Amino acid sequence: MNKIQALLPMPLSMKWLKTLAMASGLTLLAACSGGGASVEENNNSGQPNPGTNYSGPPPQSEDVQRFKLAVWDNLVRADRCGSCHGTGGQTPQFVRTDDINLAYAAANTVVNLSRPAESRMVIKVGEGHNCWLASNGACADTITSYITNWAGGSVGGGATEVVLTPPDNIFMPGDARSFPADSSLFASTVYPVLEQYCSRCHSDTAGNAQSPFFGSDDIDLAYSAAQSRINLDNVPLSRLVVRLRSEFHNCWSNCTENANTMEQAIQSFVDGIPLTEVDPDLVISAANRLVDGIVASSGGRHDANAIARWEFKTGSGPIAYDTSGVEPALNLTISGGVEWVGGWGLQFTNGRAQGSTANSKKLHDLIKATGEYSVEAWVAPANVVQDGPARIISYSAGEDRTNFTVGQTAYNYEFLMRHANTAGDGMPALATADDDERLQATLQHVVMTYDPINGRRIYVNGEFTGDMDDEDPGHLNDWDSTFAFVLGNETDGQLPWAGIVKLVAIHNRVLSDEQIAQNFEAGVGERYFLLFNVSHLLDVPECTVNSVPQCYIVIEVSRFDSYGYLFDKPFFASLNSAASFSDIPVQSMRIGINGREAPVGQAYANIDVEISQARQDLSTLGTVVALEKGPSADEFFLTFDRIGAHTHVRLDPVPPTPLPPADGDPVSAIGVRTFDEINASMSVLTTVEQTDPNVQALFQTIRQGLPNDELITTFSAAHQMGITQLAIQYCNALVEDTTKRSAYFPGFNFSAQPGVAFNATGRNQILDPLLARILGVNISSQPTDASVRTELNALIDQLSVCGTSCPANKTASIVKAVCAAGIGGAAMLVQ
Repeated sequence: MNKIQALLPMPLSMKWLKTLAMASGLTLLAACSGGGASVEENNNSGQPNPGTNYSGPPPQSEDVQRFKLAVWDNLVRADRCGSCHGTGGQTPQFVRTDDINLAYAAANTVVNLSRPAESRMVIKVGEGHNCWLASNGACADTITSYITNWAGGSVGGGATEVVLTPPDNIFMPGDARSFPADSSLFASTVYPVLEQYCSRCHSDTAGNAQSPFFGSDDIDLAYSAAQSRINLDNVPLSRLVVRLRSEFHNCWSNCTENANTMEQAIQSFVDGIPLTEVDPDLVISAANRLVDGIVASSGGRHDANAIARWEFKTGSGPIAYDTSGVEPALNLTISGGVEWVGGWGLQFTNGRAQGSTANSKKLHDLIKATGEYSVEAWVAPANVVQDGPARIISYSAGEDRTNFTVGQTAYNYEFLMRHANTAGDGMPALATADDDERLQATLQHVVMTYDPINGRRIYVNGEFTGDMDDEDPGHLNDWDSTFAFVLGNETDGQLPWAGIVKLVAIHNRVLSDEQIAQNFEAGVGERYFLLFNVSHLLDVPECTVNSVPQCYIVIEVSRFDSYGYLFDKPFFASLNSAASFSDIPVQSMRIGINGREAPVGQAYANIDVEISQARQDLSTLGTVVALEKGPSADEFFLTFDRIGAHTHVRLDPVPPTPLPPADGDPVSAIGVRTFDEINASMSVLTTVEQTDPNVQALFQTIRQGLPNDELITTFSAAHQMGITQLAIQYCNALVEDTTKRSAYFPGFNFSAQPGVAFNATGRNQILDPLLARILGVNISSQPTDASVRTELNALIDQLSVCGTSCPANKTASIVKAVCAAGIGGAAMLVQ
């Protein structure tokens, strides 16, 4: 939560610079091209200002000059703001060309330098006013970057802060409906219309399949896809209705009538869902929706030298927008196996997101100008077996030609880079140490830096890995300006990477250790601070100022994935610095969603603290709550068993009587020993150590061919072959060691011919000690002494047939065979 400030009265010394005449700016940005409709055509050529030369009076201050470089130069183009808000045009004339100082004064009426994202200029474009991209949000983010760069000032700046302000709309949780878990109601109301009129396109089995698949033959898949297009609280605003009524999308006859048909079907579905009423006995906070929160990921980052940045906020479409504000925008075209994921990100399976070579050239030019750079990303590898290295981020033209590459090989991150002392393919790479296993299949913050002093360095989750670059740093003269920037693959598609990317930033300066740690702490993704008003629950007069609540429990909430929300680290905050608190109890806090307490994810139910400060942490835990209606519709609130003087007596429900456990599949009463157990057993049975060189060498060779599971159903003939080889080696070591064999088989004459040695006495001298060790005691299911003795005697008879011409070592060989047959059989193996 660092870099969070409660909103306090702003010093007068800041007001002139930060928020001049915001109220007057509300009406000045009048429509310039047909109202506030979204501009779908992409008018951006991707090049810097194509020739607007300023020849008016010089800037009167450094701040005016910063405004010109960061904002005016980027917006003066005719295809952006210059055709309307220039000299003699509509007010405010913030891109007028006759006097930069007058343009600066006009711009100050529609910007908020302390909170750029709240600038009227940003809000207006975000609503669709003359956006030059296909995404209004991308235009708004880009202008936010322009204003942030103006406000940041010096190279050493760039860290922004999140400031807590009271929500614009404070309301109590109301009764609500949620989508049923079962699809049967949907199947009888909405699905028949979708299946009849939409399945030719919106089905996973359609010839020209188009997502979402709400017309799928799989009713559960169709139901899941349709939920985000149905508004349970305001049926006419459902996307399924709006697409027909207002956007005339594939109407099957008359669009108005078709929209009415769809609306009636959805209304029937909604009417069948029971209304969830808020329990009046609960002690509750005010409510919030995710979209009502303060964007948490807008604060705390150091981006002063970011020359390209992708945050993936668009959430759909074929373009991932560069919103760094540094021209030309390096927008990436998505192709192949790439999908948008909830919470701002792209998931790569076998595709890529690639920029043009012309726009990628800005990386070449701006990095060569400084001789240093940083590549920063939040990534979640899909697994730890990818190699190549698989390309996560690359500025290259194929496997053998790169300027820089961030890749994955198993558990390692790799940094390939071309400079004077490396090859054209960036080799040798700098990689994290194998034993450290830095790369994990989870969300990680990765930064790779290069400068002429330290060379290449790798940071994971805010920390330097300690891996040193063996190559001396070199100049970047050999960098190729014709290469293309790409995510998730190589430019030729030959080295795909699987995983999720949630943010990528390229800086043309090295991020310091402190700045990297700062960006790691700032986090990533669609994260908001939700301020839950509890002023009405606290007996503190200062919790309300001029009828505006000032006391909140704040929780950072983010899209965990496409199916849930992550609630993290709740804290209490008073926005009134004059308020004081004296041990106000807070006990058993729970999260409510859509009129009821969430059935799972109640990690804060054990909270028991006393509030004594204006800013106080309540818990360090995080928890996940299931997404129901979506970020714009799900309504959250908090409940308490006790807060201040308010209490709720919670009666734990009587647990149901558990059902008797179901009978499982029959399981064998016996199993087999695994590889290490077999090795240890044979060592004990023969008195030969496991460390015997010949035994140890053979065991390492055949280890993978021995059983690795105790289930007898997994045993195979191949396992028995390995067991036999190991048994022979152990018995060979026993018999060849005269001391061990004399102690093991006392009295047996190994020098005699088989016909003499294996008389009745000799056989007992071999079989008695062997069977005494092999066979257990009182085990009813094992082979009997008599049956095993019969089998081994038959083996001796078979092997002793050699007349009077037996080799000198024949007797010893027979003993080895009998020993191996004994210790390598079922009596040893089965347990």
